[in-house]
Formats: sequence, structure tokens, C-alpha cells
Amino acid sequence: MKDRPVQREAGQPKTFIPVYRPDLSGNERRYVLECLDSTWISSNGAFVGRFEAEFSRALEIAHAITVTNGTVALHLALHGLGIGPGDEVIVPTFSYISCVNTIAQTGAKPVFVESRLSDWLMDPDDVSRKVSGRTKAIMAVHLYGAVCDMSALKKIAAQKGLLIIEDCAEVLGATLAGRQVGTFGDVACFSFYGNKTVTTGEGGMVATQNAELAARLRLLKNQGQDSNRRYWHTEFGFNYRMTNICAAIGLAQIERLPAIVARKRAIADLYRALLSGSPVTCQKPNAGVASSEWLFSVLLPEGAARDRVAAYLAANGVETRPVFHCAHHMPMYRTGESFPTAEAIAERGISLPSFPGLNDADVELIAGLLKASLRQ
Repeated sequence: MKDRPVQREAGQPKTFIPVYRPDLSGNERRYVLECLDSTWISSNGAFVGRFEAEFSRALEIAHAITVTNGTVALHLALHGLGIGPGDEVIVPTFSYISCVNTIAQTGAKPVFVESRLSDWLMDPDDVSRKVSGRTKAIMAVHLYGAVCDMSALKKIAAQKGLLIIEDCAEVLGATLAGRQVGTFGDVACFSFYGNKTVTTGEGGMVATQNAELAARLRLLKNQGQDSNRRYWHTEFGFNYRMTNICAAIGLAQIERLPAIVARKRAIADLYRALLSGSPVTCQKPNAGVASSEWLFSVLLPEGAARDRVAAYLAANGVETRPVFHCAHHMPMYRTGESFPTAEAIAERGISLPSFPGLNDADVELIAGLLKASLRQ
């Protein structure tokens, strides 16, 4: 993928660089027009099946089920696995809130665990400590392109008889020991929001190797309707169907996944080289991980005012965003527990522009501004 200048919106500063902008330079327009010309714009239409098939091929997994967004992908997976009231699901407190919300939505209890300072992901040692007689599953949340220690988590799950749900919203294209992430657990969930590596605008996918589970998920996402008897509903279900238009965009995106990920990795490598020797700390993926480099994010030095750093970059036309707050600090999930590492990451982390259309000059400008902000 060739470097090209960032496209500016009308009225923005000349140097405005957003955190993310999707690359829609492939077949997106052509496929959407095909949908419009055919009049198949809702959840029926050829692109839904084509997107699912191409996604399965890219991920090297047997079954892929499209849904309306990444959050309902998680809920559908949890519900489909039979998780509900009285169960506990272990989840990192440092995570996007949808992971926790969907556990609570089933009636199960989210049980928070600490993060590791190196890769910012759930600490398997704390996972092991938090397993109880009510624990049903581990939600392995892969963040910012890095991948959880799946060897350790799978060992715990095997010893304790637990399920593993992979939240892969931020790692499409990442690999662990050469294997696509999303193929290590019982089920994997993906997001295709506008700032994700592959986007459909809004959309998600649930993937699994288990044919029986896949059939159940397809039933549940379509109001529990029997696939062989129209308007006959065999169990409580949901309307989580993706539209043909969204699937058309997704198909065009997944066709270019290798090129998109390659460019994002090149951007991340350049950031690391330019920030080497600076006081910021980069996320360090575990051994054997090839990160998808979703959003290149760093930890500011202790004592640095993140809001002031963000304001300095914004004044110079560069958008940033803070990393996620810890879930155990949210009013509805406040537990009184302490997770010092997760809290430090949440307080000091900042994400930089990371979209594939950035050119090297943009990255050099952003890194220079970040270093300059810390000297103010």
C-alpha cells in the first residue's frame, strides 16, 4: 500500500490528522452499488454469505456468522454458550466497557482481573486466582493489536473446565505462533466499527470451529426462527442480522486485509523507531505475537499530564484519544478492588493516529509533536 497524504475535511486545520480514517479505496463503492441496483439492501442478499465465506477463509476457521456490531457479537456468543444468572465470567478490568456490559446483560457476574504492564493484557496468574466454583468462562480480551497469553489461559481453562471467549475486536489480522487470533478459544467475536482494521460502518462477526454452536448462533441471531419453517420460532432469540450493504463493504475490506495490516505494522514500526529513547513506553506484545497494530498507543511517563499532552497535539492539528478507563471504576461496576497495573495503564495511556492512509511524514510529525509536548 503506497503512502499518500492525509485527506482533510473542509474547515479543519491544514495539518489536521484524525486518530482513524477507514481506507475505502477498494471495491466498496462497486459492491454497495450492486446492492442498490439489486434492491437487496437488508439482511437478505448475496453479500452476507460472501462476506462470511471470505472471512472464514481469511481467519482459517470453519464458521463465521455476521451480526450488527461487535457488542452483540459478544452477547450472542455468551448467550449461545449458555452463560447466564449464577455464572461468573472472568474479564480484565482494563478493557472497553462492552465486554463487561455483555456479561452483565446475560445475568452473569463479571469478575475483574489485573493486567500485565508489558502487553497491557489480562494477567493469567490473576485469572487463576479468581476462578471459583461459579466460574463458567474466561473472556480473553485482546487490546490495541496485542494478543493475550493464550497458552496460559487455555491451560487454566482445561484444568478448570472453563470456556474461552476471545474478544478480537482490535486484533483482526494478528497472529500467535503463526496462527490467526480468534482460533484459540471456543468462540471469537469481532467488531467492524468505522475505526477498526476492517470496517462495515457498524457490524460484527462471531466465529467458531464448532458446527453445533454455529448453527445455534445463526438461529439465535434471527429471532430464534427455524431455518426450515418460516416464522416458526423454536426459542427466544434476537434481531442481530447484518445488512447486505454492510456485508458488501465488509467483503471489499476483507479482500485487502493483508495490505491494510502490512501498512499498519509499518506505521507502528516507524513510531517505535522515532520514539526510541523518549520517555514514553510502547506496548510490548508477548513472544510469538505478530500484532495487528490496531491503534498505536503508548504510556506517558509517570507524572505527565495526559490532557495537556492531548491538548498540545490537538492545537497542532493531531487528534489523539485516551486509552480505556478501568471497568471497576465505573459507577455500575464499582467493587472497591484495587488493580494498580491496570489503573496505571488507564491513567497514562494515549492512542495516536494509526490509519493505513498515514504517510511517513505524518508519522514523523506526530512523533515529533508528542516528544515536544513532554518538554513543555
